[in-house]
Amino acid sequence: MTLSGETSVPLASPLSLIAEVTHRCPLHCLYCSNPIGMQRAESELSTEEWTRVFHQAAQMGVLHLHLTGGEPLARKDLGQLIAAGREAGLYVNMITSGVGLTEERLATLVHAGLEHLQLSFQDIDEVSANHIAGTRAHAIKMALAPMIKKFDLAFTINLVVHRMNLDRLEAFIAMAEALAPNRLEIAHVQYYGWALKNRSLLMPTEEQVHRSLALVEAAKQRLKGKIHLEAVVPDYFGSFPKACVGGWGRQMMLIDPGGQALPCHSAAVIPNLTFDNVRQHDLAWIWKSSPAFQRFRGENWMSDTCRACPRKEGDFGGCRCQAFMITGNAEAIDPVCRYSPHHDQLLELRKSVPETLPIWRR
Repeated sequence: MTLSGETSVPLASPLSLIAEVTHRCPLHCLYCSNPIGMQRAESELSTEEWTRVFHQAAQMGVLHLHLTGGEPLARKDLGQLIAAGREAGLYVNMITSGVGLTEERLATLVHAGLEHLQLSFQDIDEVSANHIAGTRAHAIKMALAPMIKKFDLAFTINLVVHRMNLDRLEAFIAMAEALAPNRLEIAHVQYYGWALKNRSLLMPTEEQVHRSLALVEAAKQRLKGKIHLEAVVPDYFGSFPKACVGGWGRQMMLIDPGGQALPCHSAAVIPNLTFDNVRQHDLAWIWKSSPAFQRFRGENWMSDTCRACPRKEGDFGGCRCQAFMITGNAEAIDPVCRYSPHHDQLLELRKSVPETLPIWRR
């Protein structure tokens, strides 16, 4: 099978499966990327349903399973889910706030087959971190890091950065370094879900962004061979779009708590698309044949400007969700692109509004 609109590029298997096993979470982060209308606990896939999905994913050639949420620790059957992923032959990663994780429970999860854990931090200052998270969590996270290091477990620290904490980035990196992770990710907020509601509050200044780029590059050189550092730069400050999640329906699948299959975290914001559910369809069929996954593959949907651009081979037209949220048209040129007629609109959105009141995830 080839990608829609193409005749020579075969459709590869997805590399990773993101399993949003629940939307329940003890945190209420200002930048939460979960949808505004979140799935309720009673609609979540069962242990048996997730197990079936994991085995189908492995049969398709998926390599990585990312258990996330919400907070995956809210699932009482988390150990069973991890074991099911490992039994299927997947590399199992858990993305967590750490709230509710004890040494005893972590030992159980590692025994079940957990191989990688990613722990997020909101700030270096406890008052600010708890304010951003909407709850008292910073001290819990700080105490967890040494405990995690007791286990044979790959460990990533994720620093979520934005206007409220970017001025402390150098100290933030030093804090993470002292906790000795294997990998450090510095992720500028991407404006989806609750982060979109708080965009004016979270949007960094251009000065902050440019300063952060220099600090990150210096940290990469200093930590080389010690801690692997990756950075996610905010799209709004680019001149050309990135290949969002490796291209629509090209590298990953996301299953939400209720079983809806999406080609990216925020695809459900695009109207008039029906996302098929793993309760009704096999994962391989969804990947290869579902209309939603086909919708923005290839280049038939692109504008003449994008089809004529050599960058399409690397960015695949940029982010469809971002295009829709800024322009109202999911087929529009990603406004990050300097050739977009809406690029000036994006430049205006870069401006922060400090007096904006925060809206926490409910």
